[in-house]
Parts: sequence; structure tokens; C-alpha cells
Amino acid sequence: MKITGAGWRHRRSGIITVIILLSSLAAGCARQPAAATDSGRAPEITIAAAANLADALDELGRQFTSRTGIEVKYSLGSTADLARQIENNAPFDVFAAADAEHLAELDAKGLIAPGTRALYARGRLVLWVPRGSPAAIQRLEDVAHTGVRNIAVAKPELAPYGQATVDALQSLRLWSQVEPKVVYGQNVSQARQFAATGNAEAAFIPRALVKDGDGLIIEVDEKLHRPIDQAIGVIKASPRQGAARQFVAFVLSDDGQALLERYGYRRPQAQPGGR
Repeated sequence: MKITGAGWRHRRSGIITVIILLSSLAAGCARQPAAATDSGRAPEITIAAAANLADALDELGRQFTSRTGIEVKYSLGSTADLARQIENNAPFDVFAAADAEHLAELDAKGLIAPGTRALYARGRLVLWVPRGSPAAIQRLEDVAHTGVRNIAVAKPELAPYGQATVDALQSLRLWSQVEPKVVYGQNVSQARQFAATGNAEAAFIPRALVKDGDGLIIEVDEKLHRPIDQAIGVIKASPRQGAARQFVAFVLSDDGQALLERYGYRRPQAQPGGR
């Protein structure tokens, strides 16, 4: 069949249209992998963080983002609860715990990226008596007095600072007198909240959660409990290994360590596995 004149011009126009459409589809398919990995948004990582780090990590995250462009989100909670979530495949990229033991256990189970587990801070336990508290507390031993009714403590089975509190009071032979007064929080942030709202007259919490001048702060002698060495590591299942490792490296850097010290932490004195 021979096509001439207007018919041929119409057919040629149709052929050109089909060619353009096919070319567009091919180009779209070729671009799709890049679009899936480069949406135009900044990279983002999620940190599973012990509640004692709430204030410090907020500033650490801002500084890290300003340097790298990588956004940081946090999921705060008790160390034991967060460790269980990681075992159940929670979508975290980094775990910053309130102790070293939970990181070591996860590492032994193959859930921490090799070579990323490290101590990043040593915590300090204090007894905090908020301004306006009716409790007549001037020294640690005063928590055993009959006039003191309620003391907030993070659950020792969930929070290392709670266990350190029990250990310290046992060392002072005060635990049997104080235990009936204890109001337990799920984590140290909740224990602090109990005291701040008057539901407890004082609280045993991390130094990092109390600002100077915000009531009476009585530091608990570290010799009364095991050192609160806090560990961090990259989750092995994280699809953002590079960004997660950058964050851990920043926390361990001189700048990261100096910031943590400003929030009341000490630098760790040893590394897991002798590192």
C-alpha cells in the first residue's frame, strides 16, 4: 500500500511521536536507580540513645549535621528496652547505650558492625533535690531519714544508672531503708520528671540531666558503684553504614568528647576488648 501526500505526513508524525515516547520511557528507566538513592533530601540516620543523653545528643546532632549535611534523629529510652528493639530488627543505625554490657551482648550476637564498638563516655550519678522540695536533704545519707517520703530511681533492671543507685545505697548500707520510698521510672528522664513535678522529693539521675543552679546536686562517689562506662556502635543491619560510622567517629573525636564533658560526662578510661 502506497501512502502519499497528507496521509504520509500524518503517518510520519505518528511515528515520530512514538519514537519520542519510547525515548522518554527509556530515559526514565535509566534514571530511576539514581532517583531512588538521590531524592534531593539530605541523608538521615536514627540513633537509639539512652535517655541520659537527651540534652547532649541534641547538640552533638546539630554540630554533626552542620559539618556533614547528614540529618540525625533519636529514639530515646532505657538501655535494656533499646537493646531488645535492636534484637527485634528495629530500624536504627547507631546504638548509644548507658553501659558497655548491652553493646557487648549485641556484638556477641553479630548485631553490631565489626570494629565499631567503643566506649564514648563515663557517666556520673547524682542525687538531685529540686528547688522547692520539702525534703531536708543536705548529704547523701539523708535520703534514709524518716522525713523523706519519695525518691525517684530509674528501674535498675532497665537502666544502668538505676542499678548504680542500688549499688551505691547498698554500699552505704542504706538500701533497706530507702527501698520502700522508691518511685521507679522507666528511664532516667522519667525519674527526673517525677522529682521535677513534685511526685518525688529527690531523684538519683545522671549529672548530664541537671543544670548548675537547678536545685541541690549531690554527686555520688564513684567508688560506691561500678563505673558507668557507656558504649556506642553501628548497627550491622543499617543500610547507612557510611553515615553511621561518621557519626560514631564524631562522637569519639576531640570535639565530640569536649562537648560531652561540658554536659557532665567524663572521658572513658578503657576500651572494650582492650582497644
